[in-house]
This record gives sequence, C-alpha cells and structure tokens, in this order.
Amino acid sequence: SYPLDKLAQAGARASVLDTEYFEQTCQQVIDLRHSLTAELKALGFEVLPSQANFVFARPHDGDAIGIASALREQGIIVRHFDTPRIQEYLRITVGTAEQHQRLITALKELAAQ
Repeated sequence: SYPLDKLAQAGARASVLDTEYFEQTCQQVIDLRHSLTAELKALGFEVLPSQANFVFARPHDGDAIGIASALREQGIIVRHFDTPRIQEYLRITVGTAEQHQRLITALKELAAQ
C-alpha cells in the first residue's frame, strides 16, 4: 500500500465523482486503441483483441525482441516478455496520438532497413 495525504485523497474522490471526465477519458483511450490497432495491422502486425489500455502486437517476422531493442535505442519503450505464448509479441501501451505517430514512423523506418 502507498500512503496518501489528504490532498491526494480529495483528488481521488473528485476524479471518481466526475463521471463526464471518466467517460470522456475512457472513450479517448478506446478511440486511440482502435487507431493504433489499425496502423499496426497496416504494417503487417497481428494485433490481438484488446479491451485494455494496451495491445499485444506480433510483428510479421516474429522478431519482437529485436524490434523492442531497436525502438528502445530511439527512446520508444514497448514491452517484450520472454514468456511462452507471448514471446513473439510486443505489449504497446495506448498513448497519445503524437506518441503513436512517433512509434509508427519508427516502425516504418525499421521495416525499410
């Protein structure tokens, strides 16, 4: 557990009670997830269905670890898990539209090499 001061507690209560903000934020994540999924599929990735704030995406060549490493060198962090059944996938967090564009641009550059 983490200690929370009174100000943090008040902020947490207010955010839960602001249903309009909550719904707007959820819809934004959904929309961004759909666009990220479409862009990754256009690049040949297999993208598993997701209801979360991330997607699992498998590059067509299965070299998830190589892509994760190359992206890290560019300051783009995606997760790779060396775990059976998902070792060929990248876990990509749904970010902002700008972050997605940076990721997609980097992936296109990697594909061109």
